[in-house]
Amino acid sequence: MKLIIFFICEPFVYSERHIFPTLYTEINGQTAAGFPDISAVTTLDGQQIDYYDSEMKLIPKQDWMKEFASEDRFKEYTEFRERVQQTNKINITVLMEQFNQSHGVHMYQRMYGCDWDDETNVSRGFDQHGYDGQNFIFLDLKEFRYVTPVLQGIITVQKWNKDREQLELLKQYYEQDCVDWIKYFLMLGKAALVKREEVSPLVSLLQKDSSSPVSCHATGFYPSAVTITWLKNGQQHDEDVDLGETLINEDGTFQKTVTLNIYLDDWKKHQYVCVVEHEGKTIQKTEEEIISNKNNWKMNQYFLWRSTR
Repeated sequence: MKLIIFFICEPFVYSERHIFPTLYTEINGQTAAGFPDISAVTTLDGQQIDYYDSEMKLIPKQDWMKEFASEDRFKEYTEFRERVQQTNKINITVLMEQFNQSHGVHMYQRMYGCDWDDETNVSRGFDQHGYDGQNFIFLDLKEFRYVTPVLQGIITVQKWNKDREQLELLKQYYEQDCVDWIKYFLMLGKAALVKREEVSPLVSLLQKDSSSPVSCHATGFYPSAVTITWLKNGQQHDEDVDLGETLINEDGTFQKTVTLNIYLDDWKKHQYVCVVEHEGKTIQKTEEEIISNKNNWKMNQYFLWRSTR
């Protein structure tokens, strides 16, 4: 059984274009203990905003979504998710029949949603279906009809394309309702999702023990553009350096780590400095500021701070 990857999700963005996909996954057959047979994840501009499954129902994943859970519209939002779940349960049963499968573990996935440019007011919907790791059906939004790349999907697309009432409802959702949800969620989560004031990074030098690499870790900064370099005796040092990716924190700020892999003797012979540049500000950290297991309490407090961000 293979997982199908839909290449529409984008990194967290702050431009005028916003993307709002929901990915459903349903597994039919024997699944691993504790793994739900139905689950769904919704993101907005690359940030997860909720989680849904057949056991725990709909769970907000952002503080502002928790506030939304107390509003009347949350019921409407949840009911729509439940309707899609019921449809998916029917789909996977039909698919097994079409592929002449009577047993085994099989997976059906559907990703739907829209993107919207708040500057041009142009929107685009998408609705893609996958089965056992292969593309199965997708909705052509220009022609507004379903298309399939496999023979087993022909009967399904013919049936779906004849249901004009359902297609009109989908057209309403992808062209209007979906965009309305984007606007509504952007309004609710503007502190985290819309451009915020500049925030400087918290910078730390972290080392597990005296023989381990030293990581220069910057976190809690906004916007995402940051430069982290290591200096050796005042000169930029690129050797033995592992450059980490810029990652997003739950609060919408960012973090990045650049690790220096050198031996203990090198620290004694040379002076190494980590330099972090962000929005015109420069922060430097030297060997004396390394947090390691030598000062265990300080290390524990640091990771406690990170876990509560």
